[in-house]
Amino acid sequence: MKKNLSILGSTGSIGKQTLEIAAAYPSSFNVVAIAAKDEVDLIVEQIKKFNPLLVSVENEKVKAKVEEKLAGHKVELVFGEEGLKKAATLPQAQTVVVAIPGTISLIPAMEAIAAKKDIALASKEVLVTAGGEFMEEAGKNKVKIFPIDSEHSAIAQCLAGEDHKKIKKIILTASGGPFLKTPIEKLAKMTAKEALAHPTWNMGPKITIDSATLMNKGLEVIEAHYLFDLDYSKIDVIVHPQSIIHSMVEFVDGSIKAQLGAPDMRVPIQYALFGMGRLPNMWKKLDFTKLAALTFEKPDKEKFSCLDLAYQAGRTGGTMPAVMNAANDEAVNQFLRGKIGYLDIAILVREAMASNSLLCPKS
Repeated sequence: MKKNLSILGSTGSIGKQTLEIAAAYPSSFNVVAIAAKDEVDLIVEQIKKFNPLLVSVENEKVKAKVEEKLAGHKVELVFGEEGLKKAATLPQAQTVVVAIPGTISLIPAMEAIAAKKDIALASKEVLVTAGGEFMEEAGKNKVKIFPIDSEHSAIAQCLAGEDHKKIKKIILTASGGPFLKTPIEKLAKMTAKEALAHPTWNMGPKITIDSATLMNKGLEVIEAHYLFDLDYSKIDVIVHPQSIIHSMVEFVDGSIKAQLGAPDMRVPIQYALFGMGRLPNMWKKLDFTKLAALTFEKPDKEKFSCLDLAYQAGRTGGTMPAVMNAANDEAVNQFLRGKIGYLDIAILVREAMASNSLLCPKS
């Protein structure tokens, strides 16, 4: 029986790769809804290829442009926040892929849970800004959450069949990004173009910059806290430039389980779409004979101070993770537009967190 998918963020990196998987397994998936922003030509292409029942776009202007190009192709077109909600709660949908960057993903994700849809989760902001509420509602509605991030997918795979009480710690691996070997004194001059040149992963601009600052790994720490119900003291980060080991779990007896694979996001997406099931891999495969070495090192907290800021925000709790996330969003946006320098990202995030502490001191 086919699984009906609603894909929120269909024109982004994760969304496009999700559609690749749906096309590769036509007997397993129907795409019944997609939501995108304003990429008119790509949206029209996706509609014609996958024939969804419903399509949500950013605004009425984009909707009109899509209608004009569809030339009579029948599909329900909606827009805005209400459109996103419709895509997230379409009765025919069984699994909702949440892959919209930014906090705009939170409301449709919560609506999908209320509608008792299983969630394949890629948008970090959902757990970073409202992890407690999100996981609580998922539990109440008996909704399954399937992580799409390669790191959280790896942890979930390592924990399959294991006793949660026997976990000593989980270890999230980080590539280190494009500036891993860049001397700290040169970081101030690094440009957005250089920061976007990720050595192993092909991702969207926001997440690529977050990888360059290691904020992406900090956000994943907060996500892991909620997904696996672990204290921050049991969540470690290690730099692994080859991106072959996607994450690890250490157990109380000293045993460590690791999940390895080629650095290809389609593998964890496929695993999530099949409800943590395994099917033949049509994507990249790992060949150990072609690996020169697997190396590891501790993150340089002086160079990559965003990682500690994320730990601090997570441990503080309350509104602090949301404040940190919003400040980082704005700082990354300014950096991409050339308004601030690379090192200013961490400075602006730290200042926002400090202001929030003054306004909302812990009781």
